[in-house]
Amino acid sequence: MSGHGAPVTVVSGAGLRAAIVAASWHTEVMDGLVDGAHRGLAACDVSQVDLVRVPGTFELPVACARLAPLYDAVVALGVVIRGGTPHFDYVCQAASVGLTDVAVRTGIPVGFGVLTCDTEQQALDRAGLAGSAEDKGFEASTAAIATAVALRAVAPLSDRR
Repeated sequence: MSGHGAPVTVVSGAGLRAAIVAASWHTEVMDGLVDGAHRGLAACDVSQVDLVRVPGTFELPVACARLAPLYDAVVALGVVIRGGTPHFDYVCQAASVGLTDVAVRTGIPVGFGVLTCDTEQQALDRAGLAGSAEDKGFEASTAAIATAVALRAVAPLSDRR
């Protein structure tokens, strides 16, 4: 599993505001990812959290672009499961490039919690559910907060606004 050797990124983000932007496809997986993101933000002492649901993973970048200027960190959650058409490739590419663009353009960390899996079982194994080997929602949220804290230490947002 890819989680082997993952860094511990739980830092105090007390006083920070975060948005979770979550796709709606694959309800069981998404519920696990959203719960994991909430657990991660709570572990980082982030109490100001808003959840925004969008139809699918393709819609994550536009929602994150709109929300990023209003928050200290954004967590993008989605799941794309490979099928028999190139749809998988298009959606994964659009989400990856789009979310990267949001983070770089706005300077606001975007936690990347988009699962790109070959099977539904692989997604369930990463969703942070009981019996899952990994908790990608938790990892994405704690990474976003750790990045926000690191950036704030060298370039506080208040100095740029």
